[in-house]
Amino acid sequence: MENVGVKEVILAVVTLDGKQPASGVPVFYAKDEEERNKIALHLAKILSGMVHDLENGSYIIVRH
Repeated sequence: MENVGVKEVILAVVTLDGKQPASGVPVFYAKDEEERNKIALHLAKILSGMVHDLENGSYIIVRH
């Protein structure tokens, strides 16, 4: 039997943009770049994910 499941998934968004719409994943709003980096790194460790910079003030945490 074939193993079926989602292996690549966006787990969270960490952003500086307070106007970022909710998109079906948890969105964490940071007050500055330092806080954004800290939140993203902690979430990545907790969720066993990787941080990717979208270069628009937002990071996504994904599981590969």
